[in-house]
Amino acid sequence: MKKYICIASAMLLALTACDMNENPKAQIGKKALFASENGLKMYTNSFYDVMPGLGSGMTTWGNTSNSAVTAYMGVRTFYTDSYTPSQESSWSWGTLRNINYFLDNNTNNNVSESVRNNYNGLARFWRAVFYFDKIRTYNNVPWIDHALDVDDALLTATQDPREVISEHIYEDLLFAINNISESYNSTASVVTSLVAAGEQSRFCLWEGTFRKYHGEADSEKWLQRAADAAKIVMDSGKYAIYAGKGTSKSYRELFITQTPISTETMLATVYDASEGLVNGENRRCTASTLGNTFSPIRQFMNLYLNLDGSRYTDNPAYKTQEFSEEFDGRDTRIGQTIRIPGTVRSNGPAYPDWQVTYTGYMGQKFCTDDADLDGKYMNENNYIWMRYAEILLNYAEAKAELGTLTDEDWARTIGVLRARGGITGGLNAKPTTVDTYLQSNFFPNVTDPTILEVRRERLIELVWENAPSELSDLQRWATGNLLGMKWQGIYVKEFNQNIDLDKDGTPDVFFYTDPSLKPAETEGHVVYQYVQLDKGSGYTSHWTVDEDGHTLLFDMMVDKIQWNDRMYFHPISVSDMALNPNLKQNSGY
Repeated sequence: MKKYICIASAMLLALTACDMNENPKAQIGKKALFASENGLKMYTNSFYDVMPGLGSGMTTWGNTSNSAVTAYMGVRTFYTDSYTPSQESSWSWGTLRNINYFLDNNTNNNVSESVRNNYNGLARFWRAVFYFDKIRTYNNVPWIDHALDVDDALLTATQDPREVISEHIYEDLLFAINNISESYNSTASVVTSLVAAGEQSRFCLWEGTFRKYHGEADSEKWLQRAADAAKIVMDSGKYAIYAGKGTSKSYRELFITQTPISTETMLATVYDASEGLVNGENRRCTASTLGNTFSPIRQFMNLYLNLDGSRYTDNPAYKTQEFSEEFDGRDTRIGQTIRIPGTVRSNGPAYPDWQVTYTGYMGQKFCTDDADLDGKYMNENNYIWMRYAEILLNYAEAKAELGTLTDEDWARTIGVLRARGGITGGLNAKPTTVDTYLQSNFFPNVTDPTILEVRRERLIELVWENAPSELSDLQRWATGNLLGMKWQGIYVKEFNQNIDLDKDGTPDVFFYTDPSLKPAETEGHVVYQYVQLDKGSGYTSHWTVDEDGHTLLFDMMVDKIQWNDRMYFHPISVSDMALNPNLKQNSGY
């Protein structure tokens, strides 16, 4: 749904509120609004305003801050022991009131029941999305299914158990699946019944794995629901994994085109400069002025398989491979996610920019090849909210967790995704041995090789995408401790000399280990980076080296996250507790 449609609808209706008891102020009379399908359509267009990229004028996708696979500058206050409920912002319920007001009033018999149910399905879809976000943030919250008046008892209700909220979310999405009239839309910009099924698979997978790995009951029920919902999409025949640009370009093409590739993309935000709708993804990827940039760590880079399907880390030589050689013969998605030797851009450099990257690995997944857009807010590439690849991953993971994933399932899901990356081996049968590197560095408590490989695929395929987010995965897998992983960068064979990272004949970076060793005369675009080897006098550089003396480590000047399980959920703010003394604070705060 294009931004201008949503904003126009929201301005027309002006029905959102800041809290749960503010009366809506409609500029169109309620009777007229709910008396026609056109009125219902205008109202439900306002629900799309919650999609990322619509409220801020630029996208914020990409978990580049406090990520398990990405280096970043500094630690969010939330991930420190000093964070208190007084620092938490008040939770917002205006979106929910807007939705519930619609559901309360969409009762005009002059509109056919099937039409009303179509728009009720859209409303209940967005209510499910709203509550899914709330339980991921706060765990237990009050269930509100109607627009509240000032004297409604629910204004001072305590939280309902997450089990209650989860069943309501499931029911809302089931209603949406069964009642939204459109199953597929070629623009990929509106919610359809298959998008609702995709959201149900996303939610049920979260709920099922959260229950399993946090020791709660009924995980299998939710995992089966996740698989069933994903299969609705898979069996529809409406979607397929896009491969129209070949193995070296198809994956990234999804993210850099203006028009969503609707053979795979199921729901997206569409940008159009002629309407004043642009985003700043090239600036986010190529400049440090927006804060954290896309700087994946070496441990994550090591997860990409070789093209023959073998594990890169099974060869001990991986430990000493330099940037110029470590990508040879690897899953082509690695070169579509970060800049590697051979990357081609128009009107600008393709080598990693050490003014931007913290590790030497520089993200380009959402960055277009037109360097003229770098540092600007001029991008028109679409923002993907849901795509078919995630549905395949949801299905594979749910079945793997249930222990029912077959070789046929593997070939239909993980095999298809790996084939797009040019991988030729291991596409038709589940793995039989554990990858000890993946296990020891990321998931030491997982012993099932199939579950491990599905997680590898999820980390690689969905990296930096916000819906679903990597942090949501860490939450449900109970692996928040991965946020404390050290940030390894590239392997540097020799310090104090020019290094040609992309082997184009021109040096790119000079790592010097003592201020006195920095050349007095510097060259062209070479970046000079101080790497502190001697740690005895304290840190004066953001870069040092790992135990091997060659692998860069970033940001040893700041404290790393000391994980506490309370961090899986936010606290209830002091202001909300004061307004409603019946609310209960989350554990640990």
